[in-house]
Amino acid sequence: MTTILVTGGTGTLGRLVTERLRADGHEVRVLSRHAQPYAVDLRAGGSALDVALGGVDTVVHCATSPRGGDEQAATNLIAAARRAGVGHLVYISIVGVDRVPLGYYRSKLAVERLVQESGLGWTVLRATQFHDLVVQVLQALAKPPVVLLPARVCDQPVEVAEVAERLAELAAGAPAGRVADLGGPEVRTFESLARAYLGATGRRRAVVKVPLAGKAYRGFRAGGHLAPERAVGKGTFEEYLAGRFGGGTDGRRG
Repeated sequence: MTTILVTGGTGTLGRLVTERLRADGHEVRVLSRHAQPYAVDLRAGGSALDVALGGVDTVVHCATSPRGGDEQAATNLIAAARRAGVGHLVYISIVGVDRVPLGYYRSKLAVERLVQESGLGWTVLRATQFHDLVVQVLQALAKPPVVLLPARVCDQPVEVAEVAERLAELAAGAPAGRVADLGGPEVRTFESLARAYLGATGRRRAVVKVPLAGKAYRGFRAGGHLAPERAVGKGTFEEYLAGRFGGGTDGRRG
């Protein structure tokens, strides 16, 4: 079996990728800012990154931050991977990074290009939004007594474990370039997702749809972040809610 390094290996996605790869018999190194023995800040790089990559066959790059720094982190990772002779770099991106002009999406697209131009064997998978990210957004929106939602916006949430399974499969294989997107099983209006969340968490809120302005909103409204032709995920939003909130106690506390 191969030696695989997972960046962001303690995060929501990276942790599951790590578990799956280890279950399949691979030697897996977890790289994050605080996880020993490979505690590395990718934005800073340095000799610790070279140590982490020594003898590694494949890197699965899950580390990311909407607060910025992804491009510098990828630049440092790619340079170190070249020095180490890594044969395969797998990167997880987001559906719509080339169609929705959101700052974080632009950064993800820039990293895709760095990966493609790295000189390494590479694979890029784009996925739609994870269920837990949708819940994070809805939790914030549901704090006031009225839930204000962007009008005419849909989403296609996917189960993170399914994305992890696909990434592990890709990491175990040969470099494949840009592979088919992975979308959740249903394209849903944001209103229907909000009402499902409110019901699962026992909240009673009025829901109001508000038209917004800006290029990013127009991109989301046009469905640039969706992949209806790749609705291959199985786990539904309601199944995720049931598993996370059960009868709604956790939601009422929040």
